[in-house]
Amino acid sequence: MENTWQYQGTEPIKIKKYLQSLGMGHRLFNDLKNGQGEFLVDHRQVRPTTKILPNQPLTVIAQPEPRDQAVKLSDQPLDIAYEDDNWLVINKPAGVTSIPGPSVDNGTILNRAVNYLVQQGSPDQRPHLITRLDRYTGGLLLIAKHHVASSMISQQVQQHKMLKEYTAFVSGTFNDDHGIINRPIARREGQAQRVIAEDGQKAVTEYWVEEQKANWAKLRVQLHTGRTHQIRVHMAAIGHPLIGDHLYGGDTSRYQHQRLWATKISFQDPFTLTQRTFTCPIPQE
Repeated sequence: MENTWQYQGTEPIKIKKYLQSLGMGHRLFNDLKNGQGEFLVDHRQVRPTTKILPNQPLTVIAQPEPRDQAVKLSDQPLDIAYEDDNWLVINKPAGVTSIPGPSVDNGTILNRAVNYLVQQGSPDQRPHLITRLDRYTGGLLLIAKHHVASSMISQQVQQHKMLKEYTAFVSGTFNDDHGIINRPIARREGQAQRVIAEDGQKAVTEYWVEEQKANWAKLRVQLHTGRTHQIRVHMAAIGHPLIGDHLYGGDTSRYQHQRLWATKISFQDPFTLTQRTFTCPIPQE
């Protein structure tokens, strides 16, 4: 994989510092420095300690990642909302698992993405899921097509700078049109459910009521942290479980799984240095 940036600073800067300012992690830089890549300035190979000057182009060439043979290939379809050399944005159907596990080892989004890259003849055949969704949560999911992209966006993920919004249908009615839930979430050994607990990890969920009926509401939900089942746990904790969410006490009279979709992702693309925003509608049902 080869990527080029035009340095826009006003003072000379070392390659490492510049790439770190773009988001590249320390581990990847060391891998590139220690034989798994090359650095070119003005199309000439240079040492990783080189300083680049204002308006000089820096090219990073990384060795491709071969396919992980433990991940099975699946020819089931991918609903691709966007694709370029670095990213795949997938519209995941509800009911499809994000990654293989003990109960599902094929047909997941990861299995499909690997097969897609293989069929495309891509030199990089080890996609990295940047966001993940519960099996029965549908909507947008971001995939890095190679390890350089994965490394360079990880800082945004860790610092919660990636915007992730969801549409949720919940039970009950609200007195206020906006709220923030700031309650820690913990995992208990042997339990699938997450719980609100003082010893849990910080979890912050913000929501806006977009539509309200006699006994249910449609919410726009923004995650400020990324805990497992976060929206489901938080909405149940304030007395508004997701409709269909059998695990957290939701009404299952009509739906057997939670009514939740990831409808918006927005992030700073470290390759183009532009903001990328993607949205998708919820299914007609």
